[in-house]
Amino acid sequence: MAFSDVFPALIERPTPLMRRFAQLISEETGPPLETLARQSQTITRRHFGRTMRLFAPLYVSNECVNNCTYCGFSRDAAILRTTLTVDQVVREAKHLHGLGFRNILLVAGEHPKFVSDGYLQECLDALKPFVPTLALEVGPMEDEQYSEIVGHGAEGLIVYQETYHREIYQTLHTGGPKRKFDWRLDCPERAYAGGFRRIGIGALFGLANWKFEAMALAAHLEYLYKHCWKAQFTVAFPRMQPYAGNYQYQPDPDLYLPDRSFVRLITAFRILFPQVGIVLSTREPAALRDAVAGLGITHMSAGARTEPGGYTGAGHDDLHLTVKGRRVELEKKSGCEKATEQFQISDTRSPAQIAAMLRAQNMDPVWKDWDESLLATS
Repeated sequence: MAFSDVFPALIERPTPLMRRFAQLISEETGPPLETLARQSQTITRRHFGRTMRLFAPLYVSNECVNNCTYCGFSRDAAILRTTLTVDQVVREAKHLHGLGFRNILLVAGEHPKFVSDGYLQECLDALKPFVPTLALEVGPMEDEQYSEIVGHGAEGLIVYQETYHREIYQTLHTGGPKRKFDWRLDCPERAYAGGFRRIGIGALFGLANWKFEAMALAAHLEYLYKHCWKAQFTVAFPRMQPYAGNYQYQPDPDLYLPDRSFVRLITAFRILFPQVGIVLSTREPAALRDAVAGLGITHMSAGARTEPGGYTGAGHDDLHLTVKGRRVELEKKSGCEKATEQFQISDTRSPAQIAAMLRAQNMDPVWKDWDESLLATS
């Protein structure tokens, strides 16, 4: 029985942990935020010390077959697209390596024609010799595909449900394989069966009522800890940002997750799931990231770019449009164009500046926390 089978019942009849979670995230029923923050910080220190794992996303393609009304990579968006060659992916990764990163997340839109069978495996093979921790954020796959990906060196998979509200999900996803709500919902379990040892889940806050999303995310995490207990989990709750096609995006006040509630989510997840990793991305403004870094966060991105070739300009000489699955050449190229980003980031500080901020808070930035040599036998 998969999570999609029990999810409706969990929303109707929450578990004791979910009911406790609902109390904690409520301004009316929960303890004062300051009390939660102190408790969350204490628990975090107990389980993670003062460490903060730093990572960077590396976008390899912004091609996509899905129509998602909130995403800059949406299939029908008239954006500048490119897919990096394996050599260009290596070029981007070496740049990040030079900045200190040993933990890289490969990100791609879902398009089998461009990110073809074997492409991700080739990228992993090329990066594994100098990047010890590699994770993917790509379209859902079958069990056996995940097993193959793991065999090529990936140890982590990130898959956000976007929204856990089934009806809203259907209205937001108007075309492509991503329309399959249950298929995406059960993706973490397939990844676990395929051998991934680190799995990240989350929702994109701003698409549906934030309290519903938070409750569903807590239910999903509780289920995964019971049924996929050999894996390590991370959780994230990124908030909507302006994106290609809607750079004037303004959050819906009925759906918006306010800053105080955002901090409550961090503390509630830490208190009820003491060992879960909590991820904070550069979507959030610098001041907020600085303020909550020590309250329960364990993973932070730094210096992120959300377009292919964003770090070195790789692939910018091959920009094009994609119309109905066919490549369409640009009529004119000025030479200064770049691939279109997925969304705008808020914290534009460099990795070195993020590391300095953490040290100023008496925290230890961790660039590398794993190496295959740990498994070597004499």
